[in-house]
Amino acid sequence: MCREVDLQQAVLAKNEATAHSLRAALTARGTTVVNLLSSPGSGKTELLERELVRAREREVPVAALTADLATENDAVRLARSGAPVKQVLTDGLCHLEAGMLGRHIDDWLPDGTRILFVENVGNLVCPASYDLGETLRVVLASVTEGEDKPLKYPTAFGLAQLVVVTKTDIAQAVGFDEAAFRAHVQQVNPGVDVVLTAARRGEGVGTLLDRALAAGEGAPVHTPVMARQHPSHQHTHPHQDDRTHGGQHTHTHTHTGVHTHTHPDLGTHDHPHTGPHAHAHPDEPLVVTTAPASAAQQRP
Repeated sequence: MCREVDLQQAVLAKNEATAHSLRAALTARGTTVVNLLSSPGSGKTELLERELVRAREREVPVAALTADLATENDAVRLARSGAPVKQVLTDGLCHLEAGMLGRHIDDWLPDGTRILFVENVGNLVCPASYDLGETLRVVLASVTEGEDKPLKYPTAFGLAQLVVVTKTDIAQAVGFDEAAFRAHVQQVNPGVDVVLTAARRGEGVGTLLDRALAAGEGAPVHTPVMARQHPSHQHTHPHQDDRTHGGQHTHTHTHTGVHTHTHPDLGTHDHPHTGPHAHAHPDEPLVVTTAPASAAQQRP
């Protein structure tokens, strides 16, 4: 057990260092990364597609990277927006890591991209512990998943910098208790904003884009209590934008230590919060779907 924990800590520490370097490199390029986490079927692809369309309408240069165990379905959908899109197939791996993200965007991410949306693999366990070098971490939950989802997955919701509720147009039909959900979110992550969306109606569309742009311009981003209690997830990301800021400043986020979580579907296991869980896996295969950048993809 000790050797397993030591291995986890070593892998997590390596991921944390890689994420820190990747964040600095992307910030220098003027790119803000948004990490989207949710269960399968939450509606995040639908919402993301509409966010990409909104960005294109506003001539904001954006791109999206989507990760799945198999199929290119999400990339095909997202590419309809006209934004550059890349599909990463993880070949069974349940999460992305900072090194994986860095390799896949190295020769692909268009110059001038202001926002990179990363649609993480659909689950709320493994991805929750991985810093991808993001500036904004968003956790989504649909009204069909139950008001107690934040309590069942406290690490995912506890480390979120924004919580998004999807499919609110059917909330009444499924008996969703918004007040209870908000209370449970605040129980694990006091002070985090909860945003309601109904993508097919266009309600709340544009919120993710606005939040990402604001974060890229240096606006304060929510620091979860859980992050402050765990220093090994501490990272800083300078924001450089000569149009509004005359230099750099930093925001600090913290996650640390090794602690145990019990998940109803996975049993009890340790999460050393310095980055990812240790997993042995080959270099994951990659399938790319891209849409050509237009004039709107140049920085306005």
